[in-house]
Amino acid sequence: MNALFNFLDGVFGIQNIGLCIILFTIIIYLLMLPLTIKQQKFSKFSAKMNPELTAIRKKYENKKDEASMMAMNEETKAVYAKYGVSPTGSCVQLLIQMPILLALYQVIMRVPAYVSGVKEVFTELSSQILAAGGSDFMQELAKNGAMSAYVGKDFAQQNTIIDVLYRLQETGKATWTMLADQFPSMDALIESTHASISHLNDFILINIANSPMNMIKSGLSTGQYLMVFGAILVPVLAALTQWLNVAMMPQQTSNDPNDTMASTMKSMNIMMPLMSAWFCLSLPAGMGLYWIMGAVVRGIQQFLINKHLDKMDIDAIVKKNIEKNEKLREKKGLPPQKDVNLAKTNMRAYDSEKKKNHMTEEEKKAA
Repeated sequence: MNALFNFLDGVFGIQNIGLCIILFTIIIYLLMLPLTIKQQKFSKFSAKMNPELTAIRKKYENKKDEASMMAMNEETKAVYAKYGVSPTGSCVQLLIQMPILLALYQVIMRVPAYVSGVKEVFTELSSQILAAGGSDFMQELAKNGAMSAYVGKDFAQQNTIIDVLYRLQETGKATWTMLADQFPSMDALIESTHASISHLNDFILINIANSPMNMIKSGLSTGQYLMVFGAILVPVLAALTQWLNVAMMPQQTSNDPNDTMASTMKSMNIMMPLMSAWFCLSLPAGMGLYWIMGAVVRGIQQFLINKHLDKMDIDAIVKKNIEKNEKLREKKGLPPQKDVNLAKTNMRAYDSEKKKNHMTEEEKKAA
């Protein structure tokens, strides 16, 4: 984030954390493109594999002995190997996202600690507050609910004061007024610092360090309805872009009422947009900006990857994977895998079933 801030400032003369987050998001998702392709491939092939996996589950439905369970696991693994995908293919990207989200949250909550250009905005004011003996007052100011984590910290440290000054954005203009009343000789400096940090953190209608929920409450109480509109837009766009991502993913079709994977996916398709909305409503708007921009980038990637996957000869890929799997088994001294030629038949059955599901009653009768 520091490098991106310096790049935008040095090359374009732009100082804005919101734009840094957008660039950061694009870079992260470009770096994760290989994993995205694997995830898309898994989703695409899952629909093709479903008939075989369902057949295996039915085959061992009433067999709970250890030998049967081991045989079922082996046959299931053989199907995944045949299509060249991993059962965890859709999870890796989500797992990698978690440390990125946690790190980004820390940066957004304490930008001056990580971005030197933002820290410089507060340096002079924090120095003068320390020189004026304002540590006790800053400690009292930190007792505000939004900054309770700083209560008890050493306010003789300039960095602590800078952190609290940065978090004053969450408490509204009134707190900055209290600061100016306490230190009237610094009135002009306080005003210019407030204006500078607002410029750095404001992105369109939102403040990236404040949560949409706080902005909605503050905007309604002060009559700043444009801010309320911008704050509402964050969770709405988060849910909408997440829903579009889900809609663009290749979906599994299954008529098996016992297919727990398909039913779980249906539930997740509903829950994910709702979770995204809540996530982006309660956390800093910068996190919401990352979430929305990530969904937009993923959507573009999904569109292009889907077009590429649609052109692939899946029968040829399956044949190649079968041959590769058989060579591995041969090296291990294992016999040829049973039922390896089911793939083509099952893919045709899947395609036929998919077409049938989209036929009218008259077309079905004619068929």
